[in-house]
Amino acid sequence: MEKTLIAYYSRAGENYVNGMLKQLEKGNTETAAELLHELTGAEMFRIEQMQAYSKDYNVCIAQAKEDQRRDARPELKSYPQNLDDYEIIYIGYPNYWNTMPMAVFTFLERFDFAGKILRPFCTHEGSGMGSSERDIKRLCPKAVVEKGLAIRGSSAERSKKELERWILGGKKNG
Repeated sequence: MEKTLIAYYSRAGENYVNGMLKQLEKGNTETAAELLHELTGAEMFRIEQMQAYSKDYNVCIAQAKEDQRRDARPELKSYPQNLDDYEIIYIGYPNYWNTMPMAVFTFLERFDFAGKILRPFCTHEGSGMGSSERDIKRLCPKAVVEKGLAIRGSSAERSKKELERWILGGKKNG
């Protein structure tokens, strides 16, 4: 059986959910990653910035937008020792302005994903995958980047069936 990893970036605190700000104990992407873990048994790795964004939504989006404008690569708290043993890597993140948070760029640029299967998934409140799949292909040109899954953040806790269909679809393609 192939060795699988779920690497994800998620943010708790004040978030935009169903058109309004709501306090989340756990970020939507983390919720989806945990369901994916239940379905796959994959190991999990949380992508965390050394300097976390504010828990206040409006401050956070200003910080994240500035990082994107500067094409920043925030320093991460840690990295997996190596990814050599993993054949499939799920990459999870919230959609930030049509792509991934810059910390995910930092993570993807750290490793050589040649020959790996990357399966991106994101949470969003209406913007879908944006250009993130294309960005991952650009950052990891020697990886096989499969069709991603966009999960509405407000329904992340109810996305198990959707994740299951997506996983099975990937196995048919692979």
